[in-house]
Amino acid sequence: MTDSTWDGYVRVRGATEHNLAAVDVDIPRNAFVAFTGVSGSGKSSLAFSTLYAEAQRRYFESVAPYARRLLQQVGAPHVASITGLPPAVALQQRRGSPSSRSSVGTITTMSNLLRMLYSRAGTYPDGAPMLPAEAFSPNTVAGACPRCGGLGEFHDVTTQLLVPDPSLSIREGAIAAWPGAWQGANLRSIVAGMGIDIDVPWRTLKKKDREWLLFTDEHPKVWIEPEEGRVDHSYEGKFWSARSHVMHVLTDSNSERMRERALQFTETVRCPMCSGSGLRADALAVTIAGRSIAEINALSLTELAALLRPIAEQSGETAEVAVRITADLLARIDVLLDLGLGYLALGRSSTTLSPGETQRLRIATQLRSGLFGVVYVLDEPSAGLHPADAEPLLDVLDQLKASGNTLFVVEHDMDVVRRADWVVDIGPAAGEGGGRVLYSGPVAGLEEIEESVTSRHLFGRAESVQRQARPTQGWLTLAGVTRHNLRELTAEFPRGVLTAVTGVSGSGKSTLVSQVLFEVARHRLETATDDDDAQIEVDVAETSGIESFTRLVRVDQRPIGRTPRSTLATYVGMFDVVRKLFAATDEAKARGWAPGRFSFNVADGRCPTCQGDGFVEVELLFLPGTYGPCPTCHGDRYNPETLEITWRDKTIAEVLHMSVDEAAMFFADIAGVSRSLETLHDIGLGYLRLGQPATELSGGEAQRIKIATELQRTRRGTALYLLDEPTAGLHPADVALLMRQLHLLVDAGNTVVMVEHDLDAIASADWVIDLGPGGGDNGGTVVATGTPAEVASSPDSITGPYLARRLQSGTVAASR
Repeated sequence: MTDSTWDGYVRVRGATEHNLAAVDVDIPRNAFVAFTGVSGSGKSSLAFSTLYAEAQRRYFESVAPYARRLLQQVGAPHVASITGLPPAVALQQRRGSPSSRSSVGTITTMSNLLRMLYSRAGTYPDGAPMLPAEAFSPNTVAGACPRCGGLGEFHDVTTQLLVPDPSLSIREGAIAAWPGAWQGANLRSIVAGMGIDIDVPWRTLKKKDREWLLFTDEHPKVWIEPEEGRVDHSYEGKFWSARSHVMHVLTDSNSERMRERALQFTETVRCPMCSGSGLRADALAVTIAGRSIAEINALSLTELAALLRPIAEQSGETAEVAVRITADLLARIDVLLDLGLGYLALGRSSTTLSPGETQRLRIATQLRSGLFGVVYVLDEPSAGLHPADAEPLLDVLDQLKASGNTLFVVEHDMDVVRRADWVVDIGPAAGEGGGRVLYSGPVAGLEEIEESVTSRHLFGRAESVQRQARPTQGWLTLAGVTRHNLRELTAEFPRGVLTAVTGVSGSGKSTLVSQVLFEVARHRLETATDDDDAQIEVDVAETSGIESFTRLVRVDQRPIGRTPRSTLATYVGMFDVVRKLFAATDEAKARGWAPGRFSFNVADGRCPTCQGDGFVEVELLFLPGTYGPCPTCHGDRYNPETLEITWRDKTIAEVLHMSVDEAAMFFADIAGVSRSLETLHDIGLGYLRLGQPATELSGGEAQRIKIATELQRTRRGTALYLLDEPTAGLHPADVALLMRQLHLLVDAGNTVVMVEHDLDAIASADWVIDLGPGGGDNGGTVVATGTPAEVASSPDSITGPYLARRLQSGTVAASR
């Protein structure tokens, strides 16, 4: 591509956000630009915290004076100037929305079209009035089922949970859901006062009495006389059935402990009124192609497209509305099919989606938006994708660029980087060792940059794998696994080795490992009961080999906390030791301060404005809320008096502002701290700050923090580790660091099973189980097993050809 093709440049001058070292860089517009570098080098600081943040700031300023006030709270990026910057849209990696009302259909806006289709072109029962579009939404008053409020399910109690042991009497605690102490004694006295025997086994009571005690909504009052020999006063007691007590606690109690106890007696029940659809009966009576909107929402996108195509091909005036809406729906669905998401259904909850699935849905929606002249800033769009799924994603990104837009893509996948027009490489290392632009130009030119770690991996100069296969120590077998798209599947996991479970998105990997294997192992190793056996046997016909493990550890990408109050230092446990060091100083002793004074969760020592968060939440009327630095403590979390205490000339706030690598030197002689810091460094997280809020951590960083926490613990026997895409969002050099640590776990006698897409990590494994061949109904079977080399040569594996090329290239980072 020649220079004449570029339609100007975005010119950044003096960017100092986070670790950026006064960066000056020119980036072309109307191009696919990849931002590369090791994790923590400053890629996201340039792409998101500087470029996108500045575009957002300019948008706020152009909207209203109200928005300008918000800018003072949110803050502007630290940069001298940026010129040539068009409006920007950020497409970041996000976990599914916490709302159970959000779905694939709402994310893609296809639910709006589908509701309109049913409203305007549906087949109504004879005599039924036409319903508005909102009547087909469970999220509106007009459409929500009155029984479940549109959720399709609710918490309810069951007899088995309320009375786990019917051989006990009421006095002995047969009704386990009732409260203890004097409240329980009060209820027993009331029951006795009503003439029901509380000293006979529960199962011998009359059925009508048992049902009434457990489920009645009545609250009779009974006059209670004190027991003989007691001087207590008589009183009027109010009766609560077991169910009404549980529901009262869940609805009205402010005690988290009481709510957790009450939830033990409930289970999620499918709403019988709407059959789980969340809709009213009149909406469910309307059909398209003979199906209700609930049935349409349950179809895979592939099935839905096949159902809608005949409607789009109709002719005639009466069919015009249906044809136009259906054609729009099909155009949107086809993009998702091209992205390999045909196995999803419109009704699938967003809480069950991976970050990669969510981002692809949002990318597809943007493709249909028709925007022109926009900068799309994407956060590792290939993260969590099988190589076969990444190819159609790149085609969609090319379409966005061809529509007159610019793509700024933070990326670690070298195959994606090779497709870019331009690369901005940041480094050379993470944290303070990074923050410089090593190269900005066409991709081929990066080969000449010796200082660049990315260059070594991109052009085949990285160290090749040198490893010997481990012998297996027996097998862990699951037979007859049936869940989601897994049908009577048998899977054998070798013990004492590292196994990678692979396959395209939707092939059943997470279902097999993160759900079924985890539940079976937890049941056998931790909380086995007779009732659990019945549930487990539904999904798995037979298991063997689990008894050889002594411990189960699941490490996934769920955040280590959901607010800025959760930090790296608190999660790994080292902060307890640090607080004790500050409390042991002469000045702290003189003031009578204990370690709790140096916790930002305790009122005495923390900043009163932000309550120790260091941030305040900024509510935006027209955009999602965000966090801004506390105007009182400016992110220090503590009040001024607490910050008067120093240890080795540093305040507690200054310690929290240190990076892991800085703190490792500062606490080198403190055993309780240095071990944690050393492990975090070894796993490639030396650039993180000790006080880094959990809200700022990626899913990959959160998972590596969990792995580091596990690595620093004393070994307690033979453990089974289950990991969910541990390399997601990692640079190839960081993948090598992580894999070395995982192999250390195996060398110590443990077994590691990881769901994985990264070819470097898969090539480093001892054993591979490949699921497929496709996603959804086309997946769910084991298509290949064996060593990486054996799977690479399998003719039935979609993973095989990609793995073969990686093994042949000799660029897999050393991991052992």
